[in-house]
Amino acid sequence: MPGHHPRPPSGMPRRHDVIILGSGIAGSTLGAILAKQGVSVLLVDGGTHPRFAVGESTTLYTLKVFRLLARRYGVPELEPLTSYEGCRDEIAPTSGTKRHFGFIRHEEGKEPDPAEFLQFSPPSKVLQTSHLFRQDTDAYLFHTAIRYGCEARQAFAVDEVELDDDHVTVVGANGERLEGRYLVDASGFRSPLARQLALRRPPEAVKHHSRSMFTHMIGVRPTDECLRVGPEDAPPIPWVEGTMHHLFERGWFWSIPFNNGPGSKNPLVSVGLTLDERLYPKADDLSPEEEFRQFAARFPAVERLFTDARTVRPWVSAGRIQYASERTVGHRWCLMSHAAGFIDPLYSRGLTNTGEVVNSLAWRLLDALADDDFDEERFRYVDELQQGLIRYNDELVNCSFVAFSEHSLWNAVYRVWCAAEVPINLRFDRFTERYMESGDEGVLRAMEKAAYPGLPVPGSHGYKALFDEMVRLCEAVDRGGLAAADAGRQLMSTVTNSPVVLDHVGLRDPACRFVYPKPEDLRRMANWLRHEGPDELRYLTTGVDVHGMPLAEADERTPVPH
Repeated sequence: MPGHHPRPPSGMPRRHDVIILGSGIAGSTLGAILAKQGVSVLLVDGGTHPRFAVGESTTLYTLKVFRLLARRYGVPELEPLTSYEGCRDEIAPTSGTKRHFGFIRHEEGKEPDPAEFLQFSPPSKVLQTSHLFRQDTDAYLFHTAIRYGCEARQAFAVDEVELDDDHVTVVGANGERLEGRYLVDASGFRSPLARQLALRRPPEAVKHHSRSMFTHMIGVRPTDECLRVGPEDAPPIPWVEGTMHHLFERGWFWSIPFNNGPGSKNPLVSVGLTLDERLYPKADDLSPEEEFRQFAARFPAVERLFTDARTVRPWVSAGRIQYASERTVGHRWCLMSHAAGFIDPLYSRGLTNTGEVVNSLAWRLLDALADDDFDEERFRYVDELQQGLIRYNDELVNCSFVAFSEHSLWNAVYRVWCAAEVPINLRFDRFTERYMESGDEGVLRAMEKAAYPGLPVPGSHGYKALFDEMVRLCEAVDRGGLAAADAGRQLMSTVTNSPVVLDHVGLRDPACRFVYPKPEDLRRMANWLRHEGPDELRYLTTGVDVHGMPLAEADERTPVPH
């Protein structure tokens, strides 16, 4: 059984079942899950908690994955992450609420055009996305892992890793040796394992380009107060109640408030600027603060956001932030989440990807520990998933940056992204509902058997065709072979006529600025999907997939009413 091994003779290091490098959300969540199942886990981290971290914006899918992790592995401490109230009441009153994704496009020296405002609010009856104040949520998860039995070595600098046939060894800068049966590297960009095995792919292997600077500020004004528009252009949800993306040619600012929810006692706002380093090379003679404010001054409404804002911690400024790995699993090791790769925070994919990878790795690792068999083939899907998550996010974000300079193209790219949000959540619901009713692990393992791991709708051939057309057109624009406006018209026509773009939520209408489906819209959508929708998606409401596999009918958690 995992975790039940005799202690080594005196003078030899204890051999843990699993050593995890990194004790952020990824490492601590996996550690808690494994320890709950009796696995001996050692969490190793070069830093200490609490600490600053970004990656604060959740999605509805993020919450559903973490809720499943809580219930699948019996770790209820993960459940508070699935609602704003849970974060506030069970962790700390320092996180913010997130009721939408907001996008406003800007041009230099001009007020933004309200006709180009876009807001997407994913429908949910129970779960409420949040802006996580990571120093509190990460420390909470780290402490949870310790309570379940994980041992921890904080402020431990890793010098090298030794991979042997029958064990792994982590060697500290002080010469100390830590042994385990399996190694998970969840340490992020500076992964010791990726460095030692030369796993990073060459820079040209990633399409997207951006560099970034970010910090936390106090005194940031709400977007609603900075726009010079009338009430007729106000969205259904105030801008301040969501994650704001202020877009410009090949770049964007983010504003993620922690002070926007009832009961929050945190006055801070996470702010950042991400931009194409080829068009906007880093100015060596400017501090990050000076560069940030110079860029904000180009756009009147953005400048007003930060007029009275003051930083409360040092800026982090990085060159090109994209990276990927040739492979993410091997004999007795796995690169996980941001140790495997990263693209851009544009669509808040970081925490979702982390949850998905933990969900796919945990059960395989538990089985491998029980069988004492760590053959790489057992973990092949984890690599396929991570490679797909990196690839498709790379293409999506790259297309978005290409499109930012022309609203008609950006409006169409935005709708391709939106088109995945309801189907992927419904798909997840159908499988998890059946799992909760039956307790059959095979149901969740079957959910992994999709044609395109990592694609926003991984089992949909129709969505893959729509996605590929977006990539084809945007890359033609990027090469200079097609005008952005022409690409926008073509892509919008494809969106309008695609059978996998759900009806009755506004995605087929290019003039629909605010995607905020009401109950009657969802009823019409469900009826259309049940009777007229494409065969490959009909199971989302009928409860039977295209192969005739019965899936549970939706319950009260489902955003589609009956």
